[in-house]
Amino acid sequence: MYLPKHFQESDVEALLALMRARPLAALAINGEDGPVVNHIPLLASRQGETLVLRGHVARANPLWRQLENGPQAVAVFQGDDAYITPAWDPDKTKHGKVVPTWNYRVAHARGRLRAVDDPQWLRAMLHDLTAEHEAAFDAPWRVDDAPADYIDKLSRAIVGIELAVERLDGKFKLSQNESEAARGSIREGLAARGQTGVAVAMR
Repeated sequence: MYLPKHFQESDVEALLALMRARPLAALAINGEDGPVVNHIPLLASRQGETLVLRGHVARANPLWRQLENGPQAVAVFQGDDAYITPAWDPDKTKHGKVVPTWNYRVAHARGRLRAVDDPQWLRAMLHDLTAEHEAAFDAPWRVDDAPADYIDKLSRAIVGIELAVERLDGKFKLSQNESEAARGSIREGLAARGQTGVAVAMR
């Protein structure tokens, strides 16, 4: 990833917040015929000093059979993004030297990806993943709410995956290279279009 210093985000907690808020990752490895990309919700958690991403794929998905040697993988987490029109930049009326751009936030987590075909590990991961995403509901659904034989049947149709993060890169491109006047005008323009996620992130 091209990463100019003024767009680099190195705050691990900020990156974790993004990964937890937008957990559907584009997970990529190099396959025999080129890049292989799957879109998988991944649960980010700490295991001691190591950041670990856990999830699962369908047993019918060939990805997990390609992980025997623990290939290098990258999980890309995409935050809010927005087109930025030059019309929002005050310099447009001064000298016109402005062009369109795009603001966004992304986190790239790299490491070795492994398959985990273990019922106990898988059950614990499913409980954790469900608890994470059900927490915001008034009456959170729990895995144990479904019949045990039904969960057992579905569990046999999936395989766990785990990525121990060796490198975490973040890029928050939020008009940091613009003047404060331009940034304020861009925030107002975004808010007027309902793109509050990017507008708030720019503050």
